Amino acid sequence: METASILGAALLYPGLAILAGMPNASAAQGGLTDYQGAWVLDGRGCEDVYASDGKTPAFKKPVDIFAPAFIVSGKRLRTPMATCQIKSVRPAGDRQRLLLDCTNAVAGNAVTVLMAPAGGVITRYYDVRDTTGVGYRRCSR
Repeated sequence: METASILGAALLYPGLAILAGMPNASAAQGGLTDYQGAWVLDGRGCEDVYASDGKTPAFKKPVDIFAPAFIVSGKRLRTPMATCQIKSVRPAGDRQRLLLDCTNAVAGNAVTVLMAPAGGVITRYYDVRDTTGVGYRRCSR
């Protein structure tokens, strides 16, 4: 399975659990400013996926491992099933290529994903041939 498909599966079936830190200056310098926060598939309710203690977003308990959602905090990306360290963000035309080092309960894998953040929406693309992508919207902070 190619790496873009693995992250696609992780975002669709997000059972990776990450311990998130707070956003930091190195994340902003690494091109991650627009990614910070909790994201949910456009059309899904944030309240269906997230609970908040007022400080940091967290997945509701019990965690819905199939929730199409993720949290970016600093240089970490969490899904309900996986934890990823964001190794790099590089321009790829009108998109950005994120190189992730992801782990879940049984394995670790390098993952490459194409995304394009714009105005509170992130579009995730399955591969370079994907022209429509899938939209995720930011949940309020």
